Amino acid sequence: MIAAVANQLNLYVYPLDELSKDPFVSRQLTSSAGFKSAAQFSPDGKEVYYLEAGRLNVIPIDNRQARPIAVAAEMDVDFAREKTEVFQQAWTYVRDNFFDPNFNGVDWNAVHERYAPLAAGARTGDELRRIISEMLGELNASHSGIGAPAGTAQPFITGRLGVRFDAAEFETKGALRITDVIPLTPAAISGVKTGEYLLAVDGTSVGAHTNLDELLAYKIGKRVVLSIAAAADGGQKRDVVVRPINAGTERNLLYRRWIEDNRAYVAKLSNGRLGYIHMADMSAGALTQLYADLDADNQKREGVVIDVRNNNGGFVNVYAIDVLARRSYFNMQPRGFSVVPSRSALGQRALELPTVLITNRHTLSDGEDFTEGYRSLHLGKVVGEPTAGWIIYTSGVQLIDGSALRLPFDRITANDGELMEMHPRPVDIPVAKPIGESLLGKDSQIEAAVTELLKEVGGRSIGN
Repeated sequence: MIAAVANQLNLYVYPLDELSKDPFVSRQLTSSAGFKSAAQFSPDGKEVYYLEAGRLNVIPIDNRQARPIAVAAEMDVDFAREKTEVFQQAWTYVRDNFFDPNFNGVDWNAVHERYAPLAAGARTGDELRRIISEMLGELNASHSGIGAPAGTAQPFITGRLGVRFDAAEFETKGALRITDVIPLTPAAISGVKTGEYLLAVDGTSVGAHTNLDELLAYKIGKRVVLSIAAAADGGQKRDVVVRPINAGTERNLLYRRWIEDNRAYVAKLSNGRLGYIHMADMSAGALTQLYADLDADNQKREGVVIDVRNNNGGFVNVYAIDVLARRSYFNMQPRGFSVVPSRSALGQRALELPTVLITNRHTLSDGEDFTEGYRSLHLGKVVGEPTAGWIIYTSGVQLIDGSALRLPFDRITANDGELMEMHPRPVDIPVAKPIGESLLGKDSQIEAAVTELLKEVGGRSIGN
């Protein structure tokens, strides 16, 4: 078996001998950090061959001493023939697996005849994938697409400081005035303040004709000296040392600040009576974060605002819905402690508080499944904008050139039989956010959600 423990994949063996007198337990073979795949036994069953980080390894089951195997191979690819086969393979996979046998009203054979000559004329793999993407677009279906082979994408090499600059001042004066410092980023940890100016990076001055990304290229995790000043002319200049982070880490820190700002906004609007959580997607990690958020501060509130705006889907909607739908049927109280609802006491997550749900047009896929479950189970009102209507269960296949093709193969319908693909999930209280309102520190959708939830828990509306 290949299993993940503490976010690390390793190989395990499990006995299947029904006559064995030993207990049936899994035994760990490997203990390294690399991604592992393609595990298989040797012919005598005494060793396991596997790939780790693209390299071939073998490990004896008895002593668990893994060793690499040196292999080398050369392959000449006839792109003129390969591109035709890749195109045919992609078209055939869709023909045999697309969720609608009528192909959303498209003549799929005619599409083949129209795009095959274009594919035959492709000069590169990227050009071929663009042509296949155009072909897939004829179906007007979500969850479709084709990606480049794994390992061909360019790595993110530019370090991030965790700051934002005044665009107007840069455009008019060429000065980098800091308008925002994201908490827990390198700039924040080093004491950089809003209103200060970035003058130089490792001794190289920055200005209107300087590419800051170029100065921070290949600097992720490395020592970088920033020259910071209180004024653009260099007044009160000082040097600070930072270690830039990657773009993904900066994005996550920015997201967490957005969460904390929204939580404080809901608390202010409700005078501390309501809590707030946001689910960015429907992954296992997001479900774990939901458990943590509901276990911490929100249990003591009178109600909770559930926000799935910009949720890009996943697979855990049923588990997340259960947290909101479960109700306890008895309580438990250890001597000397407070009363606890049975679900929580027995380790089964359950909020058991009034809620309201916020969606928008960027709530996608499994986020829409979650919204449908919330509506059909009558867990509360839905506020905001109808969802995107991108609701198909999908899988992926690898083509012979390594390209990854997404296959929308499973039709999703509501309990009333309505096809959910291209049919957004409606809201009970429509609220469209005016453009630019976030610059004023407002969120009209959160305000409407708080007003509605306060009505349910017996409070006053905002502004009353």
